[in-house]
Amino acid sequence: MSNPGAISNWVNTLPEDGRYTFTAQEVAEVTGASPAAVRMALYRLRKRGLIATPRRGFFVLVPPEYRSAGCPPASWFIDDLMRHLGRRYYVALLSAAALHGAGHQQPMAFQVITNAAERDIEEGRVRIQFHASNLIEGAATIRMQTETGTMAVATPETTAFDLVRFPGASGYWSNIATALSELAERLDPAELSAAAGRVARSDTQRLGWLLDRVGEGALAGALEAQLENKRLHPTPLSTMRSATDAPLDARWRILVNDDVEPDL
Repeated sequence: MSNPGAISNWVNTLPEDGRYTFTAQEVAEVTGASPAAVRMALYRLRKRGLIATPRRGFFVLVPPEYRSAGCPPASWFIDDLMRHLGRRYYVALLSAAALHGAGHQQPMAFQVITNAAERDIEEGRVRIQFHASNLIEGAATIRMQTETGTMAVATPETTAFDLVRFPGASGYWSNIATALSELAERLDPAELSAAAGRVARSDTQRLGWLLDRVGEGALAGALEAQLENKRLHPTPLSTMRSATDAPLDARWRILVNDDVEPDL
């Protein structure tokens, strides 16, 4: 199976086994083709729009319905891609919020948190935005069904804290407040308290203040219990703005130095 036509035939049969991804190394191993033959065959398939290459050496089949987009949705291949890269990951931030029903403002990119820095991906109309975190170990996630298998997704509670930890990627505070108001019905107070034990105290202060802001007193109370008898430093809501003369919220010790107007 060393000629380009045979390689193309092998690639095209992958969906029969429920597969939509493969690597150049796998093509060489399965077909016995030379590196030059593999490169030529894959180049031709890519030029015809039949495969996409989100990362060097990693390929995704493009079904007819996604040919105009140049690539199927990231959910089709993110799990295989991260395994290929050797990264721990989970779908996060606004992408995770949308999967949990908080889809008021759809993210412009598919957002992923990983255990190490990764370059963002733009393949056809598909964009994947990576954010590295040293708190990925122990973060609560679930496996969610996709069109081609499953992927790791932050729980609603992990999502809530990540929105606060990555405000720029989350559209800043008014957008975060809107997402939290939609996510609230999926948040469990006990799980939220447990998640608070993994993050900085300032993140718990910010999230508690935001939950109060959108009228979720019970959820805010669960976080307040986590802060009881702990010294709370005055914490600016936004680290991007001056907090000089900002009013101090006595409950959360938050310096409210930004306008927060949730779109409820």
